[in-house]
Amino acid sequence: MEKTGARPLAIGLILLGALIRVTQALNFAPVGAISLFAGARLRGWQAYALPLVLMAITDPFLGGYTMATPFVYASFLISVWIGTQLRKSENPLVIGTGALAGSIQFFLVTNFASWLEPQLHYARSLQGLLHCYSMAVPFFGRTLASDLLYAGLLFGLHAWLSRTVAPRELVTAQAA
Repeated sequence: MEKTGARPLAIGLILLGALIRVTQALNFAPVGAISLFAGARLRGWQAYALPLVLMAITDPFLGGYTMATPFVYASFLISVWIGTQLRKSENPLVIGTGALAGSIQFFLVTNFASWLEPQLHYARSLQGLLHCYSMAVPFFGRTLASDLLYAGLLFGLHAWLSRTVAPRELVTAQAA
């Protein structure tokens, strides 16, 4: 794969994911997977800017901004960084592990922000933080499922299309 230059296939798949985001329901959105994929298949500032721009454009349509918004955005930037560790891989187990790591850090970061939210009335103690995390566990399953599903779709489609339509974007795998 080239080190620089446009990646129309990767960008097209990300735009498809962005369209899916505006139809999200019950924490089943592709943004975590898009962030991971952007880190793996885009370079430099583009990888980090993409999820931020996606969120900034779609958030007003999906409920706006809250005190947790900076934490959510920071979490997606962490997922981009996790994705950078996957740049030379098409291994489903490695990609799945990256998606799992992204889901876990998203859970930890964003629910910490929820604990800080004054309207939610969690005690400002370790017990209050643990209570906040325990209340969020049901949402984690959907986040993890969506991250795994959408990461599988994005990385899988990219692998297939880079072999059939856009060979310039073919990933050069690392030697095992």
